[in-house]
Amino acid sequence: MSTTADLPAAGPAAESTAAVPPRGRAAGKRPLKRGERPRSVSVLIHSVLILASFIAAFPIGWIAWISLGPDKSDFLHPGDIAGKISFENYTTVLSDTSFLQWFVNSMIVALGTCLLGVFIAASSGYAVSRMRFPGHRQLMWTFLVTQMFPVAILMVPLYNILANLGLLDTYWALILVYCTTAIPYCAWLLKGYFDTIPAEIDEAGRIDGLTPFGTFYRLILPLARPGLAVAAFYTFLTAWAEVAYASVFMLSDDKYTLAIGLTTFISEHDTQWDLMAATSVLIAIPASLFFYLVQRHLVTGLTAGAAKS
Repeated sequence: MSTTADLPAAGPAAESTAAVPPRGRAAGKRPLKRGERPRSVSVLIHSVLILASFIAAFPIGWIAWISLGPDKSDFLHPGDIAGKISFENYTTVLSDTSFLQWFVNSMIVALGTCLLGVFIAASSGYAVSRMRFPGHRQLMWTFLVTQMFPVAILMVPLYNILANLGLLDTYWALILVYCTTAIPYCAWLLKGYFDTIPAEIDEAGRIDGLTPFGTFYRLILPLARPGLAVAAFYTFLTAWAEVAYASVFMLSDDKYTLAIGLTTFISEHDTQWDLMAATSVLIAIPASLFFYLVQRHLVTGLTAGAAKS
């Protein structure tokens, strides 16, 4: 038989007992939601990202700062540039050198590589993604194998091939050589993106009477625009700042690209660091503008690929 002594005590003592927080949870701390990081972890991650951004941006800022020094030895004392900032180096590069001719040559080669490389990479990636023909797997692995050989090994055979074809000292020489470098990577990239596009779209195009090329051009390419933007950006950069092939295959001064023109500021006894820095900044501007034009598609391609995978 129970008595009143067995019942829990009521009053202030009971209220204080109920107010005690559960064991293991510190008083005054809000429980973390799912996916939420502690503040200390967030501070650490942001600190690392800020440091990495500084390390990546410092060389670019240093070159831009050196380009504002009027003396070619200012790179030895960069702190002295603040009192004598000048744009004389840019004026000299634009007016007293063949920079504009170098720029035109580089633009022709880079855009030619971009257009031809993206077209071949897109068509080959789509063919391997949608069609099953003898050797389709070996084709992609062949693309991958071509990336194993360094430039020093490929230089001599490519030179002989171009000489036999009469393409030395022409824009086509660099465009074709740069395509051999850019197409394998872009073909793998676009093949993976085409795999994420439903095959039912191809079937719908065939039902509507489109040819395989018409389906590819009118239906698939618009959907693969983010992947094409990544491929275009990669092929453009491959041709824009390349030095090794351009310095060997382009023999005439009027065919020099920007990368070769940059080396003209270096002689046996002297190096014009101020002019090299100014030219480097000018070379980086078109690449930055190209990135700005395609960045929306680049971000879309990254997010779409993550969502579809």
